[in-house]
Amino acid sequence: MKSPAHRARDIERQAGYLKPEHCAPPPPRTGSDTMWFIRDSCGIVCGIITWLLVFYAEFVVVFVMLLPAKNVAYSLINGVLFNGLAFLALASHAKAMCTDPGAVPKGNATKEFIESLQLKPGQVVYKCPKCCSIKPDRAHHCSVCKRCIKKMDHHCPWVNNCVGENNQKYFVLFTMYIALISFHALLMVAFHFVFCFEEDWTKCSNFSPPATVILLILLCFEGLLFLIFTAVMFGTQVHSICTDETGIEQLKKEERRWAKKSKWMNMKVVFGHPFSVAWLSPFASPDHGKADVYQYIV
Repeated sequence: MKSPAHRARDIERQAGYLKPEHCAPPPPRTGSDTMWFIRDSCGIVCGIITWLLVFYAEFVVVFVMLLPAKNVAYSLINGVLFNGLAFLALASHAKAMCTDPGAVPKGNATKEFIESLQLKPGQVVYKCPKCCSIKPDRAHHCSVCKRCIKKMDHHCPWVNNCVGENNQKYFVLFTMYIALISFHALLMVAFHFVFCFEEDWTKCSNFSPPATVILLILLCFEGLLFLIFTAVMFGTQVHSICTDETGIEQLKKEERRWAKKSKWMNMKVVFGHPFSVAWLSPFASPDHGKADVYQYIV
């Protein structure tokens, strides 16, 4: 006995469901299409808040804790480390936000395109009734992006974008670097409190003692919340990559039709082949090489 979800999926397999005559030709590409950006007010606000919170952490770390410190080596090492990680976190955020996650061409479910596929007898294709596109396997429609996204994991308002086939690497790096700077900031706050308790509060900061305490406490709350949230998200993303099953596929318990690969090969599919330091760089686009993105069970 098939579940309602499976029955709905079978309806999409029927050729008559495609109705190509209802689809207008896809819009022509223009220069504005080269830049991917979702015009969603909630996502834009969340993205701005993310950057402002990182800048606040930068301000407290540099001007409240490091510059007033007497140990130059301590300030220099921690300053370079924290600012380097913060830069990589923001760069990863920008790449995750402005990279096409794997959008299927909109409105391509036309009669001409379907005929060009040269489908064999019995071969089925999916059509998304919302964006009028021929939907590849493992693609899902996002109501915010208003597009079908290949290997869509979820839509994240904090990066104002879907996490999909083409930008999952940058999202994972974003969560990792945010978790690292949050942990680093918490360690520095703890050392600073110990130093201030042992010394005169007026000498451990360029701000007044009440202002210093408030700034440090706010940074503690921010660091703790971001550390927990991003560490959990990083762990779930790595698990999803290793099992080669997106968040939506896990939630919907979709039937697995693709070949099972090793966990290491699944990591290469997302981060690039072969393994290199470029895995940690948001400026390096993944080179799949021998890592086949789609391998299906025949």
